[in-house]
Amino acid sequence: MHGGAELVQLIVTVAFILVTAPFIATAIRLPVSLVEMVGGAVAAGAGLLPSHPIFDGLAEFGFLYLMLLAGMEVNLRELLNFPKKFYWQGGAFLLSLYLLSFLLVQLSHLSSLFYVIFPLISIGLMLSIQQELGRQEWLTLAIRVGVLGELLSIILFTAISAYFQYGIGKELVLTLGVLSGVLLGFWILFKLVRALFWWFPILKHKLMPGGVDRYHQDVRLTIALFFLMIVVLMLLHLDLVLGAFLVGVFIKTFFTHNHHLEEKLAPFGFGVMIPIFFIHVGSTLNLSLLSLKMLKDSLLIVGITILIRYLSSFTFPLDNWTRLKFALSLSMPLTLLIATATVAKTNGFIGDYWYNVLVSTALFEVIVAMIALKLLHWKKGE
Repeated sequence: MHGGAELVQLIVTVAFILVTAPFIATAIRLPVSLVEMVGGAVAAGAGLLPSHPIFDGLAEFGFLYLMLLAGMEVNLRELLNFPKKFYWQGGAFLLSLYLLSFLLVQLSHLSSLFYVIFPLISIGLMLSIQQELGRQEWLTLAIRVGVLGELLSIILFTAISAYFQYGIGKELVLTLGVLSGVLLGFWILFKLVRALFWWFPILKHKLMPGGVDRYHQDVRLTIALFFLMIVVLMLLHLDLVLGAFLVGVFIKTFFTHNHHLEEKLAPFGFGVMIPIFFIHVGSTLNLSLLSLKMLKDSLLIVGITILIRYLSSFTFPLDNWTRLKFALSLSMPLTLLIATATVAKTNGFIGDYWYNVLVSTALFEVIVAMIALKLLHWKKGE
């Protein structure tokens, strides 16, 4: 009965946060994901969100679903058709980002984990910026660079997860070899499917109808591929994030004729599963560890994150204010930062203090970047 009462309390609390978070987010004009995390932290601090396997499982599924939707923002065909100049400039930007990260970690004597954390890029919240500010030339460029950065970040995240689990040794080398094999296999699959659909174009419409689809075959195919890829990566002992992301990329690349798929998948994701993930993240924060030192460490990381993006952006011909906006828009790797912190903590690489610092940093990055971008947008009168 005690366990049943805890589950009821958990369900009621999660349901309350799910319903109220959008209203609060609208009132304070900040992303709803921030409100959900803060709500989870407050509720957990008040003892209203007890740990439960069902809650943990739903949160993990929500994160993978988020990575699926993030992958659906990447069309490989469009990516391959970008001008060569963009790849030179984007590649130089990413190289500069990683070199500056290495230099600043060395100078600040931070953990080697920050070699991976500082360059993390995720485009999820950049799409929210586009919805609020409208389409801007600098933001379109930032999203394109963000796609490259996120692909690289997820590959490195998968590699670092293997390192946390196995350390340096034969198992790590084997895992990295398997990871390389999966990426090569995906590229070969991309080539084969492209040829198949070129010879038999009707096949893609049979697999995923673009018109009337009373059985929701498009959703069924997407979720089936999602589950199958997760199973494959589980058998290969690789992190599941990469699989979820690649399925999204595959669907976006080959089934562009279906213009309603994302509209069908997004409500379940952003309305239920992804908020549960953010609430769960908030519930893992230990509010008793909050202190001025933690605030100082979090803001230091936020400052370094924005600084290295600003300096790296000199690979693009931008004016000063636009350069700052470009850097800010790429400074919110919310989900990947939290995922990296979670994996590091689970494997004992960092303790509760630094886990709380990193989750707090993820929140502050969004708050600082969002507010600064809105102020700059208002200042420039765009």
